[in-house]
Amino acid sequence: MTNPKAHPEGNAEKDPADWVTGDEAMTGAQASYLKTLSEEAGETFDDSLTKAQASERIEELKAQTGR
Repeated sequence: MTNPKAHPEGNAEKDPADWVTGDEAMTGAQASYLKTLSEEAGETFDDSLTKAQASERIEELKAQTGR
């Protein structure tokens, strides 16, 4: 087995569905960024999202707003 620290870029991104803490409430940073993106996109901000859901929504809104 190889040491994951030897090649950190190989495990830098995980699918939010695979996050161990993905079911926890979104972080303050996620909420702030998501609120900003939601406003820019003219979308409703949902403060009840989990960390994983917020990450996915951020990616959707980034694509929609061109960020």
